Amino acid sequence: MYAERASRLTGAVVWTNTPTRPGPGRVLPDGCMDLLWYDGRLLVAGPDTRAHLTDGTPGGWAGVRFHPGTAPALLGVPAAELRDRRVDLTDLWPAARARNLTARVNAAPDPATGLERAALSRAADTGPPDPLLARIVTALDAGRPVAATADALGIGARQLHRRSLAAFGYGPKTLARVLRLQRALALARNGTPLAETAARTGFADQAHLTRDIRELTGATPLQLLRG
Repeated sequence: MYAERASRLTGAVVWTNTPTRPGPGRVLPDGCMDLLWYDGRLLVAGPDTRAHLTDGTPGGWAGVRFHPGTAPALLGVPAAELRDRRVDLTDLWPAARARNLTARVNAAPDPATGLERAALSRAADTGPPDPLLARIVTALDAGRPVAATADALGIGARQLHRRSLAAFGYGPKTLARVLRLQRALALARNGTPLAETAARTGFADQAHLTRDIRELTGATPLQLLRG
């Protein structure tokens, strides 16, 4: 069973998931990175360019999903280094530091609470996120073209690409595509017909929407909606 709530860390979400049936699961690209807890271990989920298929391992998971672009500063790792990867925290941080944080999370009343406290502590140590990153996400999520986004932000296309790689794990075109996927699925899940969803989210037609979603997720919109 999956559940989530807004975190006290701005823009983040705290979630838990205990699979209720065997078999693999599907985690869709969303432009985010997560700090994960599983079986007493801490891992980092990098930004995905395609659906991540879980192996159906039994047991509960917990995580903090960071707003796009904010995790690299908190974790000290460029997002591009973790693209399409799940990495043990001990592979990213010095061993003693990783063990200390893991122990603190495991000592909390529950893993989700421990992860949120860890995220809040890291945010207090690193300071506020770069406001430019939020403006990039807002512009692209609104469907603004990449070139127009760069112009509106007063930066060149190459700088926008470099900043996006470090903060989001991929270039602005891929980020825009992932954000459009999420917008389209949100509309469809709320009952908007697929043809209307395609028109409202900038696809040429329903066939274009279906093709793009299949490329990003490995499933059709109808399969995702049924799942």
